Amino acid sequence: MFQGVLVNIGNHFDLKASVFQAPRRGIYSFSFHVVKVYNRQTIQVNLMQNDYPVISAFAGDQDVTREAASNGVLLMVERDDRVYLKLERGTLMGGWKYSTFSGFLVFPL
Repeated sequence: MFQGVLVNIGNHFDLKASVFQAPRRGIYSFSFHVVKVYNRQTIQVNLMQNDYPVISAFAGDQDVTREAASNGVLLMVERDDRVYLKLERGTLMGGWKYSTFSGFLVFPL
């Protein structure tokens, strides 16, 4: 999925799998931004926690050359929970090249 990582303090984001694994229990902030390809399609991206969708973002305007979808959430996460993005439908611009996924611990529990 993702081709690079800008910041990965603690190395809890596995680039090869494109999955964040929580090092501790707490409240985390997660956000993402994706760009769809212009080809008259709709994209849906879900933020997943342990294989369950938590939030989604959609982009489906038929009359623009590029369209972006973003979303964010504060999420209660247990130690070793896995958080990642899943493209449910559509095609992203440049694959995941123009997409971002961010997460950080807000409050440890």
